[in-house]
Amino acid sequence: MRSSVIARRYAKALILIGKEDGQVEKYREELEGLIALLDQNPDFEQTIGNPLFDSAKRKKLFTTVLDALEISKVMKAYLNLIFSKQRFDQIRAVSEYYNKLADELQGIVRADLVSAKELSSDTYDQIRQALASMTGKDVVLETSQDPEIIGGIVTKIGDLVLDGSIKTQLKNMRESLKRGESV
Repeated sequence: MRSSVIARRYAKALILIGKEDGQVEKYREELEGLIALLDQNPDFEQTIGNPLFDSAKRKKLFTTVLDALEISKVMKAYLNLIFSKQRFDQIRAVSEYYNKLADELQGIVRADLVSAKELSSDTYDQIRQALASMTGKDVVLETSQDPEIIGGIVTKIGDLVLDGSIKTQLKNMRESLKRGESV
């Protein structure tokens, strides 16, 4: 719980800086680039995050990598702050929160859509438009398939889940029958 509060604070601080200097998207790209680097080099992430290694050597390695990256001075200073405060293990959560805040600034909401099979692009567009009118924001759909839902779709926007799957409808029908309700 505490770590998510910390990540949120760091993300909010960076978003405020980005709003002030008009670089919100640039900082998003730089954070995503760093996360991609960490994904490609897990040993680097483990080394700089491991307190058993000499802190001066970890700092030197971290600084060398930051200097090699083509990122802004603000982002270098920001990442150095996170590193010096021994919060680098939170960088993925910081990036995630930052993305949410940046989306919010741009009036974008992300929705997960699960269908039993691949839907047509027209269907995706109709769903996106319906969700946009419901939320009042631009909607970015992240889609996946799950044959276990049998048919229909399940959409999740933040904490809101819209479950129109046949699997859930059958489950609800079974529960109604168990309670003796007419279907």
